[in-house]
Amino acid sequence: MTPTEPAAPAASPAPPTDPRVPGPSAAPVRPVGTLLIANRGEIARRIIRTCRALGVSAVAVHAPGEENAAHVREADTAVRLPVPDGGGPVDAYLDPGALVAAARTAGADAVHPGYGFLSENADFARAVTAAGLTWVGPSAEAVERMGSKTLAKEVARDAGVPVADALDPADVRADHLPVLVKAVSGGGGRGMRVVRDLDSLAAETASARSEAALAFGDPAVFCEPYVERGRHVEVQVLADQHGTVWAVGERDCSVQRRHQKVLEEAPAPGLPEPTRRRLHAAARDLAAAIGYTGAGTAEFLVPVTEHGWGDPVFLEMNTRLQVEHPVTECVTGLDLVEWQLRVAEGEPLPDTGPPAPRGHAVEARLYAEDPLDDWRPRTGTLRAFEVPDARCRFAPLAEPGVRLDHGVEAGDTVGTDFDPMLAKVVAYGRDRRDALRRLSAALARARLHGVGTNRDLLVRALRHPDLAHADRRPEGLHTGFLTGDRLAGLARPLADHTAEDLSALAASLAAVEAARGSGVLPAGVPAGWRNLPSAPHRRRHTTPEGRETTTSFRSVRGTHLPEREGVRVLSAAPQRVVLEVDGLRHAFDVDRAGSRDGSGTDVYVDSSLGAVVLTPVDPLPAPETAVDPGALPAPLPGTVTSVEVAVGERVAPGQTLLRMEAMKMEHRVTAPAAGTVRELPVAAGDRVPAGAPLAVLAHTDNEGPDQ
Repeated sequence: MTPTEPAAPAASPAPPTDPRVPGPSAAPVRPVGTLLIANRGEIARRIIRTCRALGVSAVAVHAPGEENAAHVREADTAVRLPVPDGGGPVDAYLDPGALVAAARTAGADAVHPGYGFLSENADFARAVTAAGLTWVGPSAEAVERMGSKTLAKEVARDAGVPVADALDPADVRADHLPVLVKAVSGGGGRGMRVVRDLDSLAAETASARSEAALAFGDPAVFCEPYVERGRHVEVQVLADQHGTVWAVGERDCSVQRRHQKVLEEAPAPGLPEPTRRRLHAAARDLAAAIGYTGAGTAEFLVPVTEHGWGDPVFLEMNTRLQVEHPVTECVTGLDLVEWQLRVAEGEPLPDTGPPAPRGHAVEARLYAEDPLDDWRPRTGTLRAFEVPDARCRFAPLAEPGVRLDHGVEAGDTVGTDFDPMLAKVVAYGRDRRDALRRLSAALARARLHGVGTNRDLLVRALRHPDLAHADRRPEGLHTGFLTGDRLAGLARPLADHTAEDLSALAASLAAVEAARGSGVLPAGVPAGWRNLPSAPHRRRHTTPEGRETTTSFRSVRGTHLPEREGVRVLSAAPQRVVLEVDGLRHAFDVDRAGSRDGSGTDVYVDSSLGAVVLTPVDPLPAPETAVDPGALPAPLPGTVTSVEVAVGERVAPGQTLLRMEAMKMEHRVTAPAAGTVRELPVAAGDRVPAGAPLAVLAHTDNEGPDQ
């Protein structure tokens, strides 16, 4: 791209034959030749992909220890960022001066902030422009006015946009309850707490301040009325430097956990057309009021009941690219990252207006976490990471299919320093039913070994009737969708006990076949041969939930005969076993890998019945180290942020003992029962590995702390 030449065909937002997508109408006035991406992981790879298509050189940054990260390998150049004294890897991405210095070192002429980290930091935007570099985003003034949620509400109110009240936590009264404590800066659900009684307001506010400070460097919080049943609907905005503002459709992001989005879709299902027009107009008015440029998102909450939709209220504006931008790309054909760059170069938006959405797209965020364990992150090494149904990566889909945007590859280690999102799996379909079906199938068939994920919850949620019929029954889908008893049902494994037992049988047969080549056997001796044929093979396995299953089979003349009625072995190999069960054929892919806790060997079994993780039970287990029954181990690696009790203090069941930070989220360690604090081997600021003792309690049976 040069100032005097039109863009090459390869750089257009989509193929010229796609009627949804307007072509660029003017040549860039300030071309970007080398772009520094001030981010990491999935979004860095996404931006690199567009750089490749445009012929722009991509510069990656990374913290020490990330030299072999996927985004570093894929970039044309990479710069290692320094870690400030006493800081961790996250802090390397939060230093504006270091990032500007990296851009200068690499010869970059522009900076793209991605999302998260400093993407909504006005000081960073000013530092970039002061250095003579192009900032791929709105002006620092726009970032400042919209980056503060409280100030954004004032701007929105002045622009005639309906707004929810913002309250100082000190001013909250009983008649205001319930309220949502929110961080003034940043997003992603961090620094948010629901408060239903005044007694817990102070503690929840302090917790939100702490988490906001860790994630965004700003502890400021405020409160707003909490809507129990509402749809989270946001409008994608794209504005150029010449006064044109587009509302590029809307997205529904109501399926959330911990106020962080999990499923997103475009267009918003069932949204009445008058409400849609009202939201689009409000988003355009808000962007125009602050002279916004680039890509941004205006977020709204729309109450829903069995009687229909209520009046929307403005929540906040994100002055950056959203995590969920791929669903908008799929239904419009636009490459939003490309248009961010074109707008930053000075190119005007086409006067034809934004393309109308076509079809439907749904995105699922695949997290390394356990929904049944308070969404706690899971760590380890990814032994396998495959989504076979994915037809493309990091690019808009031109026809129905599945897209994968991922920050990790097989062999990568998932730690606790960064967000637990592994990937975004996006399905584009002819209609909503088509997209939901494609996405649930793609997730169910994915091979995810080595780290626990929320995959089964995503599949069940996508197949839930309330979500499936949200276009006709709007009250069934709301921001509380993943709470209460429904959560427990959605989070249970896809594989039932029968599937676990059959998977354990497949794992046992595969192990017998693998043993065939692991030792020296006389010719003609079949695998699993024993000199007492009357005795069957018996093997035991446990599941992550602690259930134990026992398999039993005989091997006669090379044929395996399971002692389970209705089951016949059609074939068996070290990596694949095919069983006939009550006349139905099922294939099981078996992968023996390093265990989740590093203590042995786990077995991953994938089949159409659901993925199963099994740990073989050693018939002669090694002696275990004695553990104090009152010890509370660290649930995951992280940093202790506060200790809230003292040695000798009596505590009640569920009382918070200390708080930890991992993956930019706060985690509370609570007392499992009444007792007295006997030991506190850690202090605030300590970094601890998983399993390290955090506290030791002397439990008191049937006695509370006040008795």
